[in-house]
Amino acid sequence: MILLSIHNLELPIEDPVLKFLLVLIIILAAPLLLNKIKVPHLLGLIIAGAVIGPNGFNVLARDSSIVVTGTTGLLYIMFLAGLEIDMGDFKRNKWKSLTFGIYTFVVPFVLGYLGAYYILDFSILTSVLFASLFSSHTLIAYPLVSKMGIAKNLAVNITVGGTMITDVLALLVLAIIVGMSQGDVGTEFWVRLSLSFIIFGLIVLVVFPIIGRWFFKKVEDKISQYIFVLVMIYLAALLAELAGVEAIIGAFFAGLALNRLIPHTSSLMNRVEFVGNAIFIPFFLISVGMLIDFKVFFKSWETLEVAGIMLVASIGGKYLSAIATQKTFRLSKEEGKLIFGLSSASAAATLASVMVGYNIILSETETGEPIRLLNEHVLNGSILLILISCTISSFISMSNAQQIADKDNEETVSGNSHEQENILLALNYEATVDRMVNLGILIKAHSNTEHLFGLNIINEDKNESSIKNAEKLLHHATTAAAAADVKLQSLKRYDNDVINGIKNVIKEQNITDLIISLDEDKGFTPSFAYNLYNGYLQNDNVNTLIYHTAQPLSTIKKYAVMIPENAQKEAGFFHALLRVWNIARNSGATMTFYAPERILEILKRISKKATIEAEFIATKSWKDGETIASQLKQDEAIIIMMAKRGMKSYIPQMRLIPELLNKYVNDKNYLLVFPFSEFDNSNLEKRSVGNHDDFMEIGNVIKKIFG
Repeated sequence: MILLSIHNLELPIEDPVLKFLLVLIIILAAPLLLNKIKVPHLLGLIIAGAVIGPNGFNVLARDSSIVVTGTTGLLYIMFLAGLEIDMGDFKRNKWKSLTFGIYTFVVPFVLGYLGAYYILDFSILTSVLFASLFSSHTLIAYPLVSKMGIAKNLAVNITVGGTMITDVLALLVLAIIVGMSQGDVGTEFWVRLSLSFIIFGLIVLVVFPIIGRWFFKKVEDKISQYIFVLVMIYLAALLAELAGVEAIIGAFFAGLALNRLIPHTSSLMNRVEFVGNAIFIPFFLISVGMLIDFKVFFKSWETLEVAGIMLVASIGGKYLSAIATQKTFRLSKEEGKLIFGLSSASAAATLASVMVGYNIILSETETGEPIRLLNEHVLNGSILLILISCTISSFISMSNAQQIADKDNEETVSGNSHEQENILLALNYEATVDRMVNLGILIKAHSNTEHLFGLNIINEDKNESSIKNAEKLLHHATTAAAAADVKLQSLKRYDNDVINGIKNVIKEQNITDLIISLDEDKGFTPSFAYNLYNGYLQNDNVNTLIYHTAQPLSTIKKYAVMIPENAQKEAGFFHALLRVWNIARNSGATMTFYAPERILEILKRISKKATIEAEFIATKSWKDGETIASQLKQDEAIIIMMAKRGMKSYIPQMRLIPELLNKYVNDKNYLLVFPFSEFDNSNLEKRSVGNHDDFMEIGNVIKKIFG
């Protein structure tokens, strides 16, 4: 009784603490309960919203707090769809996405128009707007598919690209029909709409990346970076509304704009996904459920008739579109069904269009009742469409995504070799710890979450300040890795000789890759060059990477990658190349490979299997490297595939590389990669890759390592 009097407990609940607690309990309980019975928790959140909402037991009102947080969740879904799309795959498959976008817009539109005009006797304007409701779709199941690790699957890529196209078209139809219903359509209307949309697109897709790159260079505070991302989402959404289209288009464009600035394996990406999936997206699903009113379907047969036509036009149209896409591009049955599952949900754009049409009053009846552009039967039918389409989307997407994920796991996934990798970061400079960890996370296999090591060598004199400094560096590195859901194992070692200490750790931990950072100010000093060639490179079964950082990895637009002649004959070439490949795949940066023609043929074969954005330029002389380095632009970096003395690809000019780097790129990022020269039976599967130069053997190696 005391509790009731304190909170004045009446329905709907007004106390903010109690409201938020109830919503959090639903968000917590839905996945835990429904996962046990194989029901997508997305559906559970929608049903929970219907039960506690104003049309259910009226426990919570769908007030401004729910709407604001839910709107953020809707924008978040579209933002993540744009952020996680692989831009290389998107460019490669843009015509496939365009084709699917046309299919999924036209087929449901035609079915909807025929049903509205010939069966429901709607006017032409109302029929066109009614038909456009089914052409758009909401990627409500995208977070579920993304968690299964198949966000880069071709079917997902096509669907996400097609969503952008069909949603833009559907919302443009909404803007046009609203203008026509209000008598505002003319030359001025078309010019204004076209110009505003073009200006909006240019601002978000051109100006936003410039602002983002500048911000991430200047500000490394993690909280500030995340708040900046939220600002960009809402700013793009606002600009979209000012341009005359829906905010969700702005959020999707914001994702595309920041795509290359937020690496898929970074701590910032982890924060963006975590907060969205934990809070904002569940709030959106609950807010959608609050709109559902089951009682209306028992009060009017006309509502059921409208709802039936909406379901046939939307679900049937999406299914036919997905099958047409599957047949056109010869996709598997699972991929075709996944396209249908992802595209079948109608929530965001559909609801927005219905609410706009419902609020437009064309005239009044003799009794004073309003005649709306879309009547209450369409509004109620859209709620049933949202519930059923989201249910179908969740089940179909989860089922087929799981089958695709299982099939992928049976084979080697691109960027995940079967050999266990153990990556060692030799930490020495506090200023480079974050960027060293980011590089380690960027080059590692996706499945490797526990085999990253941080090492600091302490002089055996046990100087107290040295010990504290080591603990500080290692704690910093561990925290940075944990932010990206990666466990970094910190190692302290007492040794008077740094090189000898690292060598012993390599043996003890079966290290496959050693990353050493250079002092940002000093660069490649003669003393470091001596230690490198006479110490670090004596480890024959370890890839050694020398890293110089001048700016965050996420702000690099393009890498120039130099590969010497005969590099493909080295035992560790493909394993070292995989590290370079993962930089492109995980950061979205483009790669320009400079190599002899023979090696370029191999690289092109790999790019067909493990797609990245790359161009290939044949070189005849290693001397071209000086020209390449001198022509690097701002926000570009260079990666050089090196070789130890005595290896097949070694040339004497490699000794001059440190001097050239200090001369031309000391203010830029660069990475020297020394592939291992022999296999270690205790860790890596022994393969005499270097003894076979025929494409059959190399093809097998590519398949084994790159997927």
